[in-house]
Amino acid sequence: MNRVIVLFCVSIILACGQKAKKGFSAQEIVNESIAVSGGELYTKSTISFEFRDRTYVMERKAGRKVLKRISQIDSNTVLDVKLYNGLQRFVNDSLVYLPDSMSNKYGNSVNSVHYFAYLPYGLNDPAVNKKYLGESRIKGENYHKIQVTFNKEGGGDDYDDIYVYWFNTTTLKPDYLAYEFHVDGGGKRFRQAYNERYVNGVRFVDYNNYKPLDPAIAVQKMDDLFMADQLELLSQIELRKITVLPGNYN
Repeated sequence: MNRVIVLFCVSIILACGQKAKKGFSAQEIVNESIAVSGGELYTKSTISFEFRDRTYVMERKAGRKVLKRISQIDSNTVLDVKLYNGLQRFVNDSLVYLPDSMSNKYGNSVNSVHYFAYLPYGLNDPAVNKKYLGESRIKGENYHKIQVTFNKEGGGDDYDDIYVYWFNTTTLKPDYLAYEFHVDGGGKRFRQAYNERYVNGVRFVDYNNYKPLDPAIAVQKMDDLFMADQLELLSQIELRKITVLPGNYN
């Protein structure tokens, strides 16, 4: 009788374990990743950093996110302000006219730098679709592999881009990501995070930025190329002089 009870209990435990393993939710993983990376601090802080001799600022006004890029061009200070309805450019505090094509180009550029700087924050935006692809193993660590696509409505000009994130199964932080883009001739990239640090509770990383030697490879398979040393290092993405301060939401 005792043996029967033990076998029954073991079968229940195994069944629960299998259910948990099969029941991974991409949404739950992203939620936990955002929580351990900064959580609500992303929405309650004014963040600034320097990237390639330009200053970037994220703040909120009247409850809306405002993204800024400040550049010094010759003796002029150029401020690009990305709002929910477009981009405005100021040169030495004076608003200047931009044709729609240039406004969209600058706006996408500003948005892209901010997007990568705050990952995984942003993966819960309304236009984001998440799909769990299973587990992967990279450099001796296990990862949840999640694909991200975007709805056309609300997904921006690059809504047809495809992203894949590798979340460490222990820390739930995204240590790697890959993406397929279609602007400027298109291409694929793979990024390896390094130099993790927290600034007033918000996680930041730098990246080694790679491209595949075989451009035909599916973006979902970029981890295989990374492990096979079939990626070419293009650049390093480094953020400097990061500040995170309580925001003003009046």
